[in-house]
Amino acid sequence: MFTSINPATGEAGATFAALDDDAIEAALTRAEAAFRSWRASDIAQRTALLTAIADRFEANKRHLAETATKEMGKTLASAIAEVEKCIAGFRHYADKGPDYLAPIETKTASGRAVGHWLPLGPILAVMPWNFPYWQVVRWLAPTILAGNVGLLKHASLTQGCAALIQQMVSAAGAPDGLFQNLPIKSDKVSRIIADTRVAAVTLTGSEGAGAKVAEAAGRALKKVVLELGGSDPFIVMPSADLDKAVATAVKARVQNAGQSCICAKRMIVHADVYDAFLDKFTAAMLAVKIGDPMEDGVEMGPLSSVEQRDTVLEQVERAVADGATLAGGAKIERDGAWMEAGVLTHVHPDADFAQEEIFGPVAMVFRADDIDAAIALANDVPFGLGSSVWTSDQAEIDRFVRDIESGMTAVNQLLASTPEAPFGGVKLSGHGRELGPWGLHEFMNLKAVMLAD
Repeated sequence: MFTSINPATGEAGATFAALDDDAIEAALTRAEAAFRSWRASDIAQRTALLTAIADRFEANKRHLAETATKEMGKTLASAIAEVEKCIAGFRHYADKGPDYLAPIETKTASGRAVGHWLPLGPILAVMPWNFPYWQVVRWLAPTILAGNVGLLKHASLTQGCAALIQQMVSAAGAPDGLFQNLPIKSDKVSRIIADTRVAAVTLTGSEGAGAKVAEAAGRALKKVVLELGGSDPFIVMPSADLDKAVATAVKARVQNAGQSCICAKRMIVHADVYDAFLDKFTAAMLAVKIGDPMEDGVEMGPLSSVEQRDTVLEQVERAVADGATLAGGAKIERDGAWMEAGVLTHVHPDADFAQEEIFGPVAMVFRADDIDAAIALANDVPFGLGSSVWTSDQAEIDRFVRDIESGMTAVNQLLASTPEAPFGGVKLSGHGRELGPWGLHEFMNLKAVMLAD
């Protein structure tokens, strides 16, 4: 049984029954049957379904957003923006589907080879609570377009969101079994991965969860895509627009209450502008408006759960005990999972907590004497998901693009995913890519057809 807990109040909400083994078996049987039919569907049928699902999300935008806010605490404004991003994602694949699936032709010594993109089968997705719709949609939309079918194991916190996604897909006219939400605990995942009817698996989550899923997929010799944690650097050089950099750094750190893999978490600032940046950034972080996430104008609501909030507070306590200086970042004494936004300085880069991902609204700020020091600090963590660099010097931009060890770099802007661009990381942040044609092709068979002249 799953019970939704409103992190703003601590109150219990809806309950959801977990599937037993017989129900899981029935779901796998339906998925196999749906794939046999859907794999033969034409592109027009697939893109029409994507458009219809987008229409359902549009028609139910407010309800979807309110459910996310009540289940995991993000502000209603950001939840609405997330649903709108999902709508854009479905429409993107509906629009670009024919181009993405066009055959690829090349000459050979004896004639030509034509690569055809073909579906693989049922794909299992293990998804987190922090972006309960978008994380799913960036897998589900290309899954439908590919001619695959989807099985979703969503986070325990957001079973209401998972159920609504199922409702939207069904209401759009999807064939039975094309997409199934599986309310299950994590201990059921390995068995599903091992099942011969499941073709591949994708996971967004912690590196620990990723390692377990990758191990299970490896034993079954199945493809896996992993989007794991991040401790993204946000590098500010002397030529940057300092006020814009500060405003963006605050937004990057407190969006979703700091619970985003690609939130900027480590601010690395050149010594020439360090003091000015720190003063402005700290003042802005302490001024973040915290309150009821349903209210207009609130910049940050609670964290997703009391457990998650306490994990962040424990990391902060270790930092202070190790000699770091903390501004803000305290627990807010009220029912729910509340804490302040905070700033840590005088952090030793080699400290254990400095090598971890802080999944909450607390930033670490480091001083760098030059670009070499900034890049060294940026790379001195086990993660490599995203990065942001702030400079007007093209030579510095070129260095950052070449030398920062990450899957993505944003230049003078907030790093965010978009349906058109590849999304993913390196090192302990995972492997494989989502979104654009790259995410679509991860779970497709590029079959080479050899033709003689």
